[in-house]
Amino acid sequence: MEPPGADTVLVRYGEITTKSPRVRGWMERELRENLSALLSDRGIEATIEPRYRSRPLIHTTEADVSAATRTAADTFGVTSASAALRTAPTAAAITDALARTATAEYDGGTFAVRARCAGEDHPFSSEELGEIGGDAVWDAVEDDFEPAVDLDDPDWSVSVECRSEDAFVFLDREDGPGGLPLGSQEPLVALVSGGIDSPVAAYEAMRRGSPVVPLYVDLGRFGGIDHRARAAETVATLSEYVPGEDLRLRIAPGGEAVETLIEGMDQGRMLAWRRFTFMVAEAVANREDAVGIVTGEAIGQKSSQTASNLAVTAAATSLPIHRPLLTADKNDIAARAREIGTFPDSTISVGCNQLVPEQPETRGELSEIEAMEPDELAELAVEAARDLDLVDPD
Repeated sequence: MEPPGADTVLVRYGEITTKSPRVRGWMERELRENLSALLSDRGIEATIEPRYRSRPLIHTTEADVSAATRTAADTFGVTSASAALRTAPTAAAITDALARTATAEYDGGTFAVRARCAGEDHPFSSEELGEIGGDAVWDAVEDDFEPAVDLDDPDWSVSVECRSEDAFVFLDREDGPGGLPLGSQEPLVALVSGGIDSPVAAYEAMRRGSPVVPLYVDLGRFGGIDHRARAAETVATLSEYVPGEDLRLRIAPGGEAVETLIEGMDQGRMLAWRRFTFMVAEAVANREDAVGIVTGEAIGQKSSQTASNLAVTAAATSLPIHRPLLTADKNDIAARAREIGTFPDSTISVGCNQLVPEQPETRGELSEIEAMEPDELAELAVEAARDLDLVDPD
């Protein structure tokens, strides 16, 4: 919802403001560049103005202001965005804007005016502006309604933010992902399995500023129906948040490794397979200048993800393994997948059933797993990383 005549988006960010001036300035530029790319990719004509500290402004048309607001709220680093009616920072201009907004949008019940004045060069305080604004709203609607003020839990509220050169009247805040601008951290290889968890983990890594290199290790004939295609679809969905980034899905052949594990191991082979995927990921990271690996693992969610088994599988690589979902519940992960749009393409069987032994290992010992692993496993991982297929996002 936006005030009539709104053609500006007020963009807010949070954690960036805690950085040193030099780092903050750099991150702000990264955020504006990412936002501009996303607006362009979605066909929204707009310009971005860094006029106010921690408040970039998107200037667009009234017809595009809703789409521009949603786009800002999809940009990593943004905490919230509001479609706003921009006016002069005077009492007369602000009250006129509030009155027009109330006439168009208020439909009865209690109301509140939320006012905030940034800086000290205004002839009124935030509290005084709220009182003046409340009078303006009351006068605008009293002939058609029986208004009442409720500052605690109003049926309808309108906000005004007064700055040095402008004031902004808005109705809603659309929550953004928060975090840091993409590109403000080093790249990570994201292991994407085609299930629900791994795309969410990749999204969370990007939300913290790290570009991701998506990697799918193909199970060959042991994979589920359309499993590879599902992985590609979830990555294509993620690519919509970061146009211009290289989110081609890297597909490494793992069928020979699966054959080798099934023939040579029973107990512990799921852990050996997981270790194999980390070996492949490390080899890919070395080629892509990535500094770590991202997975969708959560403690105890599967037999290979018990606390002890996570230690066993992590020992297969010298790179840090980042697990954004480590303590998350499955329902919360699924809800997040729905929110970011990857859930529909993630709900197919992961296709590992033929790998799972009758009694999965829940408390593996590293020395025992290493002793049982086929000698050629590491070599197969290097070969798999060398023989990548690339799938462009649709």
